[in-house]
Amino acid sequence: MANEQTPTGVEQFFEDDELIVSKTDLKGRLTYTNDVFLRIAGYTEAECLGQPHSMIRHPDMPRCIFGLLWETIQDGREIFAYVINRCKNGDHYWVLAHVTPSRDRSGQVVGYHSNRRVPDRRILENSIMPLYKDLLKEEQRHSNRKSGMQSATGMIHNLLSDSKMEYDEFVARL
Repeated sequence: MANEQTPTGVEQFFEDDELIVSKTDLKGRLTYTNDVFLRIAGYTEAECLGQPHSMIRHPDMPRCIFGLLWETIQDGREIFAYVINRCKNGDHYWVLAHVTPSRDRSGQVVGYHSNRRVPDRRILENSIMPLYKDLLKEEQRHSNRKSGMQSATGMIHNLLSDSKMEYDEFVARL
């Protein structure tokens, strides 16, 4: 169930003491969503379970950041990342996501778990939004989506290399 709703430009907010929680299988299909996720995104549990987590992907979210996120968690590591998501009605909401692999008793990764908090507005507006705008612009500059993502991924890797840090460390120092 892809969300093809046109973005409205209206931002939704949740409380500082709330957490948006979701779990997925190894392919990114939702296996759990908490009540805050459902309320903010505007979906029912039945509409979410079994669907790809990307059903809430906002078109203003650079694909290269998702690529970095998936690369990190599939490598068995956790990541912190700012993400803009799209609600069912086309509204959007920003989060600071903490995504971790979920493991079984033998240590095998069996899925992924994400807790999202209210993002620091100052960091979001002064650093993340301008960065994501530049990355998205680079992705869209190319006629081939794959080439655009590769080019924007190069931009983010160069930024991290110049900073001598991983993405979540970069985010934590903003």
